[in-house]
Amino acid sequence: MRKASFTAPRPDRLRDFSADPRLLVLCAMALVTGSFGAASAWALLKLIAFVTNLAYSHILSAAPYNLAGMKLGPPSILIPVVGGIIVGIMARYGSDKIRGHGIPEALEAILIGESRIAPKVAFLKPLSSAIAIGTGGPFGAEGPIIMTGGALGSLFAQFFNLSSAERKTLLVAGAAAGMTAIFGTPVAAVLLAVEVLLFEWKPRSFVPVAISAAVAAAWRPFLVGAWPPFPHTGAPLMPWWGLALCALIGIIAGLQSVLMSVTLYAVEDLFHKLPVHWMWWPALGGIVVGLGGWYDPAVLGVGYGNIQALISGQVAMGAAISLLVGKAVVWIAALSSGTSGGVLAPLLMMGGALGAIEAHLLPFGDVGFWALVAMSAVLGGTMRAPLTATVFAVELTGDLHVMPAVLVACVAAFATTVLTMRRSILTERLARRGQHLFYEYAVDPFDVMRVKDIMARPVDTLAASLSIAEAVAFFETMPEDLRHKSYPIIDEDNHVLGLVSRSDVLRWTREGWEDGDTLRDHAGEGTLFIGYADELAGALADRMVAADIGRAPIVERKTGALVGLVAQRDLLRVRARAAREEKERGRALSFHG
Repeated sequence: MRKASFTAPRPDRLRDFSADPRLLVLCAMALVTGSFGAASAWALLKLIAFVTNLAYSHILSAAPYNLAGMKLGPPSILIPVVGGIIVGIMARYGSDKIRGHGIPEALEAILIGESRIAPKVAFLKPLSSAIAIGTGGPFGAEGPIIMTGGALGSLFAQFFNLSSAERKTLLVAGAAAGMTAIFGTPVAAVLLAVEVLLFEWKPRSFVPVAISAAVAAAWRPFLVGAWPPFPHTGAPLMPWWGLALCALIGIIAGLQSVLMSVTLYAVEDLFHKLPVHWMWWPALGGIVVGLGGWYDPAVLGVGYGNIQALISGQVAMGAAISLLVGKAVVWIAALSSGTSGGVLAPLLMMGGALGAIEAHLLPFGDVGFWALVAMSAVLGGTMRAPLTATVFAVELTGDLHVMPAVLVACVAAFATTVLTMRRSILTERLARRGQHLFYEYAVDPFDVMRVKDIMARPVDTLAASLSIAEAVAFFETMPEDLRHKSYPIIDEDNHVLGLVSRSDVLRWTREGWEDGDTLRDHAGEGTLFIGYADELAGALADRMVAADIGRAPIVERKTGALVGLVAQRDLLRVRARAAREEKERGRALSFHG
């Protein structure tokens, strides 16, 4: 039997956020991850340019190289094949974590790897991506740099005594810094962290990630180039129904996202049926890339020049159709083969190409405006990150005037994809590895509901004056289906003195007791776990788990009087109540009575 311990009233110390001084330590460390992310982005871009120059011009140079204007002959078909062979060998004998476009791998490290990424991944991922993209792979550098920046942030964190949650913060901080350095979009990078990578909204993670992105933005002019990377000033004056047309473009972009995602994984399933080792799949995908590049070199490489041409409205109808179809074919073939590369730039190009085609059918706005709206919508729908895509478009172009149109289109695309697909292009890959993600953020009902809202009352109790013999008889004669495992012992003032359980009765039956002993005499055996009516349900649940307690008497903090009892099944009512509020529908306003 356990004795109750009474806690005196205490002041309210509940806070809106759980931040503590450790936040300052993470902020200081974020200064380093921001610099790491920017430096790694610079190195990756230089490495891609070096491989591209070596593969297609046979010169040793890290100067930027645009494949779109080249005339390639049949021998160029072999270049992506050779690149695929090298990447396949690196993946098999180095680390298979370098396969894919980077973001799912970062998510996997966060979810099941305690935010630990091996040093060889930090080295092999950018190297394999540079080889894949430099030999014509139709990818952007942002996916690999998100993985690389995250890996560097994780490695830096592993040198210190940090928790898994703190390592996650620095991993994501490094990833956000890498994306910022590539595109010059610090706000969008932070939003991507919130919408895709962090799985939480806490100052502990948000502030360091923002600092890391800001540091990378400060480094970018010295390492990568000026901002904005793709200037645009062509936002039209829309009629009153213009935003409805933007929503329609967003819906079409959402359907485009669905088609690309479904096709991508259907082709990946075909690769899994091939009678060859996965090490050779990138080479097979390279054949398709080589053929596509021979037909239209604009589909090869990162293609940032294509994005600029689309936003500037310099892509004709025929070129837009060729870019849309060709880029989709080579991108799907290459990415489904398991090679290394990013998805953001290809999504922007394919969405922008469709927008450029649609512009010829729309009553207002030029080609560049609709290309920007459509590419942003495809990004928001495919990545399931509409806020990221909206701000990304503004930061990418420096044109604040496009925000309303882009926001409507991105939200429409997002709504389309979440209603038509169970998972995104990112989470589908994780699902195939046995992981499930749930991206809806909400306040935990345990952190807003008080114990008094879920406790059972009135409480079945036993009086302190009851003799041990009467207590034993009570347990023996009470029907099993009506008997609890334990009962609070209360005195004349309804104060809890202890708790008597079935195990106490069994022990008394086995060991005996003194004549005249009452429950009051045995109430001092041990310490009773007590809950409080004004306590948050989540706080009580945490304390019960830590103490391995299944039932807790609930008292008023000021008086100590027993007012209820909470068992584990009562804690489930918190979830049940939240689910009921979410699902049950009824008319709240009535004009009758």
